[in-house]
Amino acid sequence: MHISEGVLSAPVLLGGATLALAGLIRGLRSISDDDIPKAAILAAFFFTASLIHVPLGPSSAHLIMSGVIGLLLGWAAFPVIFVGLLLQGVLFQFGGLTVLGVNTFNMAGPAVLLGLALRVGITSQSGRITAVVGFICGGGAVFLSGLLVAICLRLSGNEFRPAAWAVFIGNLPVAVIEGVVSLFCVQFLRKVRPDLLRCRV
Repeated sequence: MHISEGVLSAPVLLGGATLALAGLIRGLRSISDDDIPKAAILAAFFFTASLIHVPLGPSSAHLIMSGVIGLLLGWAAFPVIFVGLLLQGVLFQFGGLTVLGVNTFNMAGPAVLLGLALRVGITSQSGRITAVVGFICGGGAVFLSGLLVAICLRLSGNEFRPAAWAVFIGNLPVAVIEGVVSLFCVQFLRKVRPDLLRCRV
């Protein structure tokens, strides 16, 4: 759900860039040498999942899988998502460089929040609890990201109020779909690589 260039006001761009920078610094400090291969694979996963997008006013809707990334990496989701967005902006003009900070925070912030909050449940002995956590984290991350995008648009001017509502409402079905996909991803990892679900703070 990239916000396009030339849409947001300067204060919103500056605020988003500041928050994203803080998250990047915290995320880079949390990555160990053992986490680098996993982070690289998840960055490629995020980059690929986000390539199929549906234009939605000044934004777009697509699977981002940020909830799964937040569960697996915690704070390290910030640099992973940043790299994916940077490559998309440079190679395909999705979003852009001036809105890179805002887009990074809008996607990584909810992923980290939910990933850290629900990381205990993901290692539960109960497969049902793991499935529910996967759904909430995947769908919730998209829901909160859509809400943040709408807030950014609304703060940039009254003329973006209809677009803000369109983006928020348009991402609701995407949140449900993402939740289901994340549920299956987490269940699959639980069976084949349960060690990956023991995320770092």
